[in-house]
Order: sequence, then structure tokens, then C-alpha cells
Amino acid sequence: MQHAIQEHPVVLLPSHRSYVDFLMLSYLLYTYDLALPVIAAGIGKYVLLSMFSGFRESVARDFLGMKIVGELLRRAGAFFMRRSFGGNRLYWAVFAEYVKTMLRSGYAPIEFFLEGTRSRTAKTLTPKFGLLSIVMEPFFKREVFDTYLVPISISYERILEESLYAYELLGVPKPKESTSGLLKARRILSDNFGTIHIYVGQPVSLRTLASGRINRCPYNLVPRHLPQKPSEDIQEFVSDVAYKMELLQIENMVLSPWVLVAALLLQNLPAMEFELLIEKTLWLKGLTQTFGGFIEWPDNLCAKKAVLSGLTLHSNIAQLVNGHVVLNDKGVEDGAVGEIVFKRALAILMCATYRNQLLNVFVRPSLVALALQMTPSFRKVMEVTLGSEEKSANVDLIEFYHRDFEEGCFLLTKCDAIQTSQQEIYPTDKGSAMVSFLSAMFRPFVEGYQLIFRYLSKEMKEAFTEKQFIPGVRNFVFQLLEKGITQCYEALSSDMQKNALAALVQLGAVKKKKTSNGFTYNVNQEAVSKILDMFDARIPVQKPVAARL
Repeated sequence: MQHAIQEHPVVLLPSHRSYVDFLMLSYLLYTYDLALPVIAAGIGKYVLLSMFSGFRESVARDFLGMKIVGELLRRAGAFFMRRSFGGNRLYWAVFAEYVKTMLRSGYAPIEFFLEGTRSRTAKTLTPKFGLLSIVMEPFFKREVFDTYLVPISISYERILEESLYAYELLGVPKPKESTSGLLKARRILSDNFGTIHIYVGQPVSLRTLASGRINRCPYNLVPRHLPQKPSEDIQEFVSDVAYKMELLQIENMVLSPWVLVAALLLQNLPAMEFELLIEKTLWLKGLTQTFGGFIEWPDNLCAKKAVLSGLTLHSNIAQLVNGHVVLNDKGVEDGAVGEIVFKRALAILMCATYRNQLLNVFVRPSLVALALQMTPSFRKVMEVTLGSEEKSANVDLIEFYHRDFEEGCFLLTKCDAIQTSQQEIYPTDKGSAMVSFLSAMFRPFVEGYQLIFRYLSKEMKEAFTEKQFIPGVRNFVFQLLEKGITQCYEALSSDMQKNALAALVQLGAVKKKKTSNGFTYNVNQEAVSKILDMFDARIPVQKPVAARL
């Protein structure tokens, strides 16, 4: 990257899992005597551009009114801008020109987060295209010879905001930042958060990506200082590059042994025997590496010490009690039923944050495993699952059949977990345990979607907004958990609820309409009922069957 910075403008594109992402990256560049980046950070109502430091989301918005801190930011070279320009083309032109001036000058890299906001679930979010389009424009207009895009993967053994994320997903508002609160928050830094891995990918040449695909000649017909609306080809190119950068981030994420423990523990609630957990962790380690995941095993420890190390670091989530590993939901037996449900959901969602880091490794073989336990209509269920929960790349659902499904089959065949013919796939005796594990990994999403779709089919007869939908479905699931009708605590997550709604919009089962106050939704009851019927037609896990290709 040092060589790239000296040659052409450089854009740093880190993954975004924590407030401290930009701090870690700036510290790394400082340590290696590289130019500190200009950081563009999108927030609720403002955009902060700082030459020496940056703050994320509502932090910067609230820091505007904080004594001392706001002034420090300004003296550090920061300024604030609204994120929503409300159609104000002059405002957008000034903002875009500032970013492009920084890029053209080339004295420092530009840094921003493609995901736009921190992922509360450790799953990669759909990229935002605005800033990426802006930094590409000088190349399209031949103002720079090339621009290097650098994908950066930041992995945390323990995420600083893990409990905050879980509370937010359960609908608890994030506490407002203040100067006194910031000073008090220093206490948390005395805790042990394990290791942080930063993988700086190879710089990707924008010129190489655009070669043979983008015709830059039309830009020559308009004076460079005049803004131009990107053509459809350019918009598609920007989208493809954004997803490519995210996939490169995902490929270089580092997984800790605790991620494996969390995945196994969630499939064996309420408790798992410690010796069995050690055995299964070793098995899952081998499977993860076979499927291309990168695991950082600390100091080549034996499996027992690695698992104990993870339990010690994450003692707020799980603990060893009488030879069994259980979730650390203290006080879960005390208090009202609703309080018990909330505490258990909190522990499960924190644990799921780490399990989710495995989803990118296992998504394709897991969907094949799910397909093996469905009726012949299983492909429609796979459409819903992939299309909303784990669509890490901009892949059309039909294309999934031809590429991702075949890749999943290839990986399972490679492990002797399934056998295939021209017409059928079916699990081998050796692969039954693997198929069961993989399908169980995605079971919370399938069951969560069932509950959400059932709520929509029964409760939502009129037009509604997202603000009405989220608390409504949460209360619906909460009541089912209180009555013991379901054990799918992850359905309380606002992330799953929003993804399920987006999936139905994509499938045409819910109509999304723009209004002056935002968006409203209307449910096609017949379409939702058909999708729900497909979910209810699942075949028991204990008895896998052959599925037709």
C-alpha cells in the first residue's frame, strides 16, 4: 500500500464492526509511517470529514453539542455536513467537489465504510454507492490516471459494543453521548477484549476494473467542472465494484475459536457437555478450514485450552458450570416471565453475533443442506433465505441456482457429505451429521421468518410503516416466547425483522410505496400465505431425503 500511495490516489475501504475501526486503522498507518487518511464518516444527520480523526454515526452528531469534544474535532480539521441533502443539488455538488479535491491532491488516502454503518450482527451489510461513485468520478473524467481501492478486513476476538448491539436489536434505544458519559466509558477499556486482526488487501486498480467495460469518452463531451448524472452502465459498474470489495473483505476475515464455540452452543441450548464441546470444536475447525475459512488458533493451543480461553474472554456470554457450558443469563430464573425472556434473548443475540461470522463460510453448503430436508419446493425457501439474510454479493436469485447452489454441492461432495447424480442429491452415511449441523445453523432464520410471515398474514390487514411493523412483530414473537410456543429468540432481532420484510418486498408478496413521510407497505395475503405454506412443509431433520436437482 505504501507503493500505491506514492503512485496514485488511494481509497481505503475497511469493514465496519465497531466504533474503533477507524482508530485502529489510523493507528496502524501511523505506526508504519504512512499518511493518515481523510475519513468520511456517515452519520444520522451529518457527515464528518476529518483530516486527522473521525467519528461514526450518531456519535459525531451528538458530539456537536458536547463541550470540549466538538471544539477539539473542529481544531483537528473536521467539519460536519448533513447526510440527507433533500434534493439540494448545490449542497451535493459542494460536498462531492470537496471529496474529489482531496482525492485529486493525493496527499493522503481517503477512507470510508462501504457498509455506511456498523453491522450490529457481524454480517456484512449491503454497500452504499454514493461515496464510491464520487471517488470514481475523477478517473472517469480523466482527471487522474488511476485510483487504487484497498479492501481492509478488521476482525475482533471480542467486539467492544457486543452488549450495546444486542440491546439495540431488541429495541432498546442507544444512550445519548455526552462528555461525562464519554469520560465514564473509559472504564470499559480496562476489560480484556482479546486480539484484533487487520488485514490490508492488495490495492485494486480502478483502471484495470474498468478496462474493456466502461467507455469514458462521453465524459469528454461535457466540461469537467459540470456535474453529470452517471449512466446506467456506470451505476451498474459502481455496484459491482462495491460488492467485489465487500467480498474481498469477507475472504480475509479472521475467525477465532470462540466463533466455533458460539455456533455449537447455539445448536445445543440450554447446555452442552464440555468434553463434547471440545470434540465438536475440533471437528468444526477442520470443516471451516476445508470450506475456506481462516481460523487464528492462539499459540497452537490444544482444543481444551482454546475453548477455555474463549469462555474466559466471553464470560459475560457463557460459562462452565458442573462440566457443562451454559449461556450466562444471570437472573433468568428470577423476575417476571417477560424479564426472563428478555434476558435470555439478550444472551442469545450476543452469542449469535459471533456465530454469524461463520455464515459467509457456510452459506452455500448450508442452503443445500436445508434443501435436502425440504419438499420439492425447497428452492423457493432458499430464495427467501439467501435473498435477504446472507446475500453478500449482488447475485440475482436465478443466478444462484447456476453458481452458488452448484458451489454448495461441490463443497459437500468434496467432504463426502453428499452424492449427486444427474437428477438427485442425497446425503451419505458419513455426511448425515454434517448436513444436520449445516441445516441447524440456518434454522433460526427459517423459523424466525416463519414467525414474522405468520404475523404479517394474521395481523397486518392494512397499510403500515416500518415503525409500526417492528414493535408489532416483536410483541407478537415475545408473547409466543412467554407462552413457550416457540424457542426462536432470534426472531426478536430487528435486523431479522427488517430483512424478512425486505425479502417479501423483493418477492412481490409485500408492496412498498413511497409517501411524503417515508414508505408504507401493503401485504398480499395470498402470496404471503403461499410462502408460509412452503416453510411449514419442512421435512424433519432426523430423516434426510433425496432432493431433485
